[in-house]
Amino acid sequence: MKWLFVTLACVALSEGFVRIPLKKGKSIRSHLREQGVNLPLVDPGLKYEPYRTLASSIIEPLLNYADTTYYGVISVGTPPQSFEVLFDTGSANLWVDSVYCNTEACNAHRKFDPRSSSTYYSKGQDIYLSYGSGSLYATLGYDTVSVGAIVIRNQEVGLSTSEPGETFYVAHFDGIFGLSYPSMAVGQATPVMDNMIRQDLLQYNVFAFYLTRNEEEGSEVAFGGVDTSKYQGQIYWAPVTAEVYWQIAINGFLINNRATGWCNEGCQAIVDTGTSALTCPQQYLGYLMQAIGAQANQNGGVIEMSPFKTLSFEHFPLPPSAYIAVVSAYGGNKYCRVDISSTYLPSQNGQPLWILGDVFLRQYYSVYDRQNNRVGFALSV
Repeated sequence: MKWLFVTLACVALSEGFVRIPLKKGKSIRSHLREQGVNLPLVDPGLKYEPYRTLASSIIEPLLNYADTTYYGVISVGTPPQSFEVLFDTGSANLWVDSVYCNTEACNAHRKFDPRSSSTYYSKGQDIYLSYGSGSLYATLGYDTVSVGAIVIRNQEVGLSTSEPGETFYVAHFDGIFGLSYPSMAVGQATPVMDNMIRQDLLQYNVFAFYLTRNEEEGSEVAFGGVDTSKYQGQIYWAPVTAEVYWQIAINGFLINNRATGWCNEGCQAIVDTGTSALTCPQQYLGYLMQAIGAQANQNGGVIEMSPFKTLSFEHFPLPPSAYIAVVSAYGGNKYCRVDISSTYLPSQNGQPLWILGDVFLRQYYSVYDRQNNRVGFALSV
């Protein structure tokens, strides 16, 4: 859950896998109204819609909040206790709020009670988890975890013990479901995907995301295969360059089909469902904003805009409609939000680092192949 963005004014299914559609859910509107942000009304009862069966797979309703976080229901323990978790390809640990935590953030969410689970046992290890805009302390334990119809035995789960600050207080989920490589896991915990593979629970050792925009229904995460109804054309594959994050190489970056030369000597990109924005290497951000025609005044408002341009990561174009949104401001005014941020961190090999967050992933169906260590992209429908 790495909320990184800058603001400028202005079915056909493979058998044997689980597909989890994402839906709109109730938001913390009162908190946002205080900041002058108003969101459209949604039906909170959608999250109580029962499971639906399609072919041989289970479809479970999940939630999409304001196009910034995509999260859904899992259960932990016996009998199962349900939690809404952010599915995050940018981290590796699974954790949920627990009764061991009494900070304000924990008290605002559902809490896991290990005393009520007959299958829980403690690992006796405390860990610290840090994200882009929040951190927490947790203790590790083992229990049964269910994702749709997939039941994972003896899964390591972090139970929060302290969540300082407001980051997780305002979050719309009760935990994070990490989907990156085990080398990134804190406390040498085994990620859920790795246990699915070890316990032979998937037909194919892949998972895939389809993310909608404008809080529309239909977003999903699929485990064990791909949903061919959610993309068009073929899937283009890129090998993973570092088995930590889902990291790939970028050998060219274009603006309106004109090469910039920024990645002539190579760039790296992390494909991250837990980052809402498109994140640009810091040394390029000023040039990028100038190139797309955005100039900000002292209040962050755009005072001059030329026609915005298409950004292309090699042969994956990102049109202006993907990275610019028109939203309502306090007092009923409208402004443009350019969801492009910067990062100062280089990749492991020192090359400039991009983060392909939800801005990019709403444009492209993404497939994460653990069997062949590659990431696939196809144009979303």
